[in-house]
Amino acid sequence: MDSHYDQVMKARAGADPSATRLYFAYSTILDRAAFEEWRSQHSYDFFELPEGRLAEAVDVDLVYDFPSRWWGGRVAGLTDSAGQKVYGRLFEIRGQDWPIIQHKEGFVTSMCVERPVRVRVDGQELEATAFVTNPRRASADGPVSTRFVDALVRGALAAGLPADYVERLKRGE
Repeated sequence: MDSHYDQVMKARAGADPSATRLYFAYSTILDRAAFEEWRSQHSYDFFELPEGRLAEAVDVDLVYDFPSRWWGGRVAGLTDSAGQKVYGRLFEIRGQDWPIIQHKEGFVTSMCVERPVRVRVDGQELEATAFVTNPRRASADGPVSTRFVDALVRGALAAGLPADYVERLKRGE
């Protein structure tokens, strides 16, 4: 366990257990096996990521804007882009579990920030929260991480994202 675990557990204790948040996931958390490994490494085995629903965030696009030492290159966030869309899954997360999602997404280390996104799911348009690169840490320096792209593709396949979108991810777009 680490100090982030302690922060998360303190935040969980203070959270409203009856509240829920809509979370749009578009990145490596969609790789269920990798998520379960991370969950175990961080002592969150009690947390189950719900199934989620196939969704598309509208008027945004992927941008590889965070140089990651761990991934060995730049990883993806979202940027505003009229007419574009990013596929992912929409999860309903209990308020007390939100700090775990924040930890997984890098919020507790200030790597990323939360932002609202409009998502289409099951014929409806909803507002959800996505995690994007913290603007203070964004950079186009260095290559895109091929390991990260591989993880994105695994997650997209596991999540049942559209085949043409998976092909786009494979190209690092």
